[in-house]
Amino acid sequence: MAALELNPDFAITDEQSLRGLFEPTHALALQKCQDRLGEHAQEFIRRSPFLCIGTQNLEGKADVSPRGDPPGFVRVLDARTLAIPDRPGNNRLDTLSNIIAHPFVGLLFIVPGFDDTLRVNGRATLSTDPELLKLMSVADRIPKLAIVVKVDEVFMHCAKAFRRSHLWDPAHHQSRSEMPSLIKIILDETSRTPTNGDDLRKMDEQLEQDYRRTLY
Repeated sequence: MAALELNPDFAITDEQSLRGLFEPTHALALQKCQDRLGEHAQEFIRRSPFLCIGTQNLEGKADVSPRGDPPGFVRVLDARTLAIPDRPGNNRLDTLSNIIAHPFVGLLFIVPGFDDTLRVNGRATLSTDPELLKLMSVADRIPKLAIVVKVDEVFMHCAKAFRRSHLWDPAHHQSRSEMPSLIKIILDETSRTPTNGDDLRKMDEQLEQDYRRTLY
């Protein structure tokens, strides 16, 4: 697939040009931003089993990472403070390293079946406080650390993206079998090591076993 050559004459490089493309935002969109977690925001977080966290390193390179657990896994410590358990992963530690380098984070909370989402922006630190970690144990497994977020900005985000995507509509769900397994994708995109069907099946099974063994 040939790369599309963009005409630099059409690049938007300043905020005035950007805002000139759109109608002014309405007053409610400005007023909805709060600096703390209100009653409804706290309830939304308690219902949410999934969030995405956006971070940046010192060079400004961005990253986003999914976090998921049973509803209520993110603890509301007070109206300005959240705690997110860090569960076992691939140990790349991209999010955690970025927080040490650049503490500003963006969170997007999602509740299955809800088309609107909750956005929280703030400053994060990493904590190994045993009393805090004990609150977030699952199946007697205590996380190694927690991401603690001091809230700067909170607001509900409208439903348009989810309605456009039909994310929760079963009629629009796709079959995972239409793409290769995760292992096959990684092999194809990296080493391209030829793997016969039996070997690939064994690697897929090992990955599933690893999921079950190291979920917490």
